Amino acid sequence: MNLLRNNINQSLLIKQVLKDSIRCKSTSTAEYCLESVKRYDYENFMCTLLLKNAARACAFAVRGFNVEVARVGEQVSDPNIGLMRLQFWEDAINDCFSNNVAKIPQHPVAAELYKAITNSKLTKRYFNSLISSRRNNLKINGFQTLEDIETYSEKSVSNVYYLILEGSNCRNVNADHAASHLGKAQGIVQQLRSISLAKRLKIIPIPQDILVKNKVSQEELLRGIPSERLNECVFEIASRAYQHLTKARNILKQVPAEARSALLPAVPVGNYLEKLQKVNYDALHPTLQQKSWTWLVKLWMTNFRNKY
Repeated sequence: MNLLRNNINQSLLIKQVLKDSIRCKSTSTAEYCLESVKRYDYENFMCTLLLKNAARACAFAVRGFNVEVARVGEQVSDPNIGLMRLQFWEDAINDCFSNNVAKIPQHPVAAELYKAITNSKLTKRYFNSLISSRRNNLKINGFQTLEDIETYSEKSVSNVYYLILEGSNCRNVNADHAASHLGKAQGIVQQLRSISLAKRLKIIPIPQDILVKNKVSQEELLRGIPSERLNECVFEIASRAYQHLTKARNILKQVPAEARSALLPAVPVGNYLEKLQKVNYDALHPTLQQKSWTWLVKLWMTNFRNKY
């Protein structure tokens, strides 16, 4: 009976996922991915626009997929429903790599993924790692150590860069090395940014060992009350992100020129860390929640200079 109920629930969920993907009949699959990334991942959207045509199409497919799996935790309150959604995407990836077009779900992101996988010969294990990282994150509420965040960021962010580099026709160990560090820096920054959302989402983005060391309770974090002790926690985490960003940029000259634009999200990552430093690492400071367009000028200039 439970097995039957689970199968029915999964079938209904798949129908809902497909239904959610249909915004309007005239919207192409590529436009769907582009609009999805623009809506839910704006900084990466702006960076991706600067890629060249073939690389850009692949990158939007990959980032569109990442939006789908990353938002699972936000969309469901029941982890089991989240696991079913992730299973849908794991099955979709398997179908895309099977070259059996008839089996690929009628979802815009799946359609674009199939094109990207076929045209750029993308590596399957990177997709699997992205899904498994989100699956494991559904089962926990927080991290024990900063190293745990680094591991999670490698799997959930760096793998996105590996795929985008492949879509840019770049399979280079130095580019991958830079992508690994950038992914960790960006993943850590994502946790810092989510501190302001801790109260609403009931999440603990600061590692437990750092909270204990600075005598900050989870209750204080969830209440969203600024304090010097909380700032000390943020400083330690931000310092690690800055170290990874610096390492990624230090090997710029060893990274092929055609791969550097794939690493442009280093600009908004660095911009956030600079703003955080200016407010004495108060992650709850109002200025950090305000939209700013100055980083777009930095982005354009950085791309013009073929840096990241």
